[in-house]
Amino acid sequence: MKRYLFVIVLALTISGSLCFAQTSQPTINEDFKPSTLNQPGKEFPQVNSLGYVRFRIEAPQAQSVVVSLGLGGTKGGTPLTKAEDGSWMGTTAGPMDEGFHYYHLTIDGGIFNDPGALNFYGSTRWESGIEIPAHDQDFYALKDVPHGNVQQILFPSKSTNTSRRALVYTPPTYGKDKNKRYPVLYLQHGWGEDETAWSNQGHANLIMDNLIAEDKTKPFIIVMTYGMTNEIKWGGLKNFDITPFQTVLVDELIPYVDANFNTIADQQHRAMAGLSMGGMETHTITLNKPEVFSYYALLSGGLYKPEEIKDKSKVKLIFLSCGSFENPDGVKNSALALKEAGFNVVSFVSENTRHEFQTWRRSLQELAPLLFKD
Repeated sequence: MKRYLFVIVLALTISGSLCFAQTSQPTINEDFKPSTLNQPGKEFPQVNSLGYVRFRIEAPQAQSVVVSLGLGGTKGGTPLTKAEDGSWMGTTAGPMDEGFHYYHLTIDGGIFNDPGALNFYGSTRWESGIEIPAHDQDFYALKDVPHGNVQQILFPSKSTNTSRRALVYTPPTYGKDKNKRYPVLYLQHGWGEDETAWSNQGHANLIMDNLIAEDKTKPFIIVMTYGMTNEIKWGGLKNFDITPFQTVLVDELIPYVDANFNTIADQQHRAMAGLSMGGMETHTITLNKPEVFSYYALLSGGLYKPEEIKDKSKVKLIFLSCGSFENPDGVKNSALALKEAGFNVVSFVSENTRHEFQTWRRSLQELAPLLFKD
């Protein structure tokens, strides 16, 4: 009888172990499709319906190929395995977060971009990019609606002794009525990025087009320029001097935009926002120059304290946001303190996102309808 019971217990233990092993292994749907950010005609990388990413790299002479897009392997990378045809293939160990991600390849110790993917400026270099379809991607989808225009401008900068570049979004109605003037949002990128980030990675223009088409926001101009941040080494924020960029923005770019576009050129119709280090720039410049901006927005870019703002009457709105895996309590507590001090403040936490563009896309979608409502 004891032996019989032992056999039953052993069988149940083995059965339980097998069940655990089976349930602990994720099921990977084999419905992989080429990423929407692939080079024309390239089949890889591919993304499946669960958010797993599969790579194929042709490097027959290589000894090691690792993809920096996390989940699996050493240092958060995905190691690829060499196939019989000399190519290297592999799939992330788990699903990636929804939205846009930078990545690169490490081949025998050297860093390279994926020849199958489009490149985007981030981490102070052009990196490969991939898009994991999001459940709420409709708000930045390319739709059959009237579209605005994103144009490059070159403006003179005496302080830097050069011409500098900015990208300017004008809404679909811009120019149809020559007498109509528009408010302006100055929108800053993060560390390692440049003025192309908000339109290329963030889809700011499509977000605005869709909101305007749905009559959810007042049309306004968006100006995006390089924040002069990338000269600072990662982790060296304490060494960043805001003065050169503040001079470029306030004394050179804003006057140029007001002179060359149909803007409402006053403090009450001017906003500044930024993501990450661009939020730090926004925080500092709005406090230094309260006569220039009346709407402040920090997207994963720090917080305001009530005592920092000397003249409450000059601030129409403070917007604070972050991903739910960042600092949601800090954002909520800061917003509460500002409200108690009498400020008009709105906070937003993007669910299930980190320090990434899906957080900032959602933040812009929430912010835009709040701007220039008067």
